[in-house]
Amino acid sequence: MKPPVDVPPRIVPLSESALTVEFGETIAPHTNDLVLAFAAAVEQADIPGFREVVPTYRSATIYFNPLLADSSTMTERLRALMTNARTAPPRLPVTHTIPVWYGGEAGPDLSVVAARAGLTPEQVGPLHASVVYRVYMLGFSPGFPYLGAVPDRIATPRLPTPRNHVAAGSVGIAGAQTGIYPHASPGGWRIIGRTPVVLFSLTRSAPFLLAPGDRVQFVPIEETEFHHLFRDHL
Repeated sequence: MKPPVDVPPRIVPLSESALTVEFGETIAPHTNDLVLAFAAAVEQADIPGFREVVPTYRSATIYFNPLLADSSTMTERLRALMTNARTAPPRLPVTHTIPVWYGGEAGPDLSVVAARAGLTPEQVGPLHASVVYRVYMLGFSPGFPYLGAVPDRIATPRLPTPRNHVAAGSVGIAGAQTGIYPHASPGGWRIIGRTPVVLFSLTRSAPFLLAPGDRVQFVPIEETEFHHLFRDHL
């Protein structure tokens, strides 16, 4: 498969204190590489008024203090960085091995995903874990990773109505995406399993376990091992 053709980045005003730089119109690793390289370049540059850069699948939003930098000045600084970012070497990804208990109480939607795919519930977990996933972005809640892409056979739409409560560590599918709920929260993804690994904690020196550009390899485990590891992470 040929990589997508590069398109010129586009700067879109978001507010008087934010600009979004779009690097493409599709979700693709190549596009996300450009986004992450640009975000790193922005963080490393000494830009007056800069507050934060938030990368997504195909864009990055830059937040700044409008009392220290106006939109036109910030736009000029960002344009100067875009060329360098497009040729910058990508960040070396970290690969994380994350154990998952598939099915049972941990995966209330596993049977639905299996039925749609023409598989048995026991086949879904190993298929889901057969892919090394890319962390495209973090969002929704602190530390929630958007991972892609699941094997086509198990891609499943979100629930018609979100659940009021999804347990922390739940692993879900939404279309071609998969993700992990770092905290107990409402959610509409199809839950197929749960991990005992803590993705976000303010008690750690590095609160976020995963970062955009990292890789995730899921490993199926049994219920007894889940509970053993869960106690170790308390």
